[in-house]
Amino acid sequence: NKVNLAALGKAVAALEKGMAGGFLQTDSARVVLKLAQSNQDLLDEADRQELLSFLSGSQSEGYAPQSGEITGLLKQMGETMAKDLADATATEEAAIKTYEGLVAAKKKEVAALSATVEAKTAQIGTLGVAIVQMQGDLSDTAAAQAADKEFLEGLEKSCSTKTAEWEERSK
Repeated sequence: NKVNLAALGKAVAALEKGMAGGFLQTDSARVVLKLAQSNQDLLDEADRQELLSFLSGSQSEGYAPQSGEITGLLKQMGETMAKDLADATATEEAAIKTYEGLVAAKKKEVAALSATVEAKTAQIGTLGVAIVQMQGDLSDTAAAQAADKEFLEGLEKSCSTKTAEWEERSK
């Protein structure tokens, strides 16, 4: 991460200035030591052991800043970490863009489905009103039909009575 990269940068700067002894007593040295102990894939095992030996202060011979070997190892670790961080950042940014695209698509889908639900709800209301009106028409029609049947029965009765009366008079 960025903190580890900053600690490596401080370590390289201190070693290049020839302040190895003073650097080993800083917080940055402890961060680099923990980093070297926990991330075994940043360096090959021999380089990692040499770096750990230097950072823990257990080298038998004194550090020669002009050799630049430890500085080179730290720079290599920093480059590897920077590349890994850039790759992870790019992957995360791509995932964020994909997520944002998905969210936008889902919002459009929700809007379309909400419009469909509203249209269907309005249609249900319209059909409900139509059904109630048709039921009213049906009951009115049934009442008119009953009245018409009653009138027809009365008319048939009246006709038969009138026919009988006519026949009675015509004799």
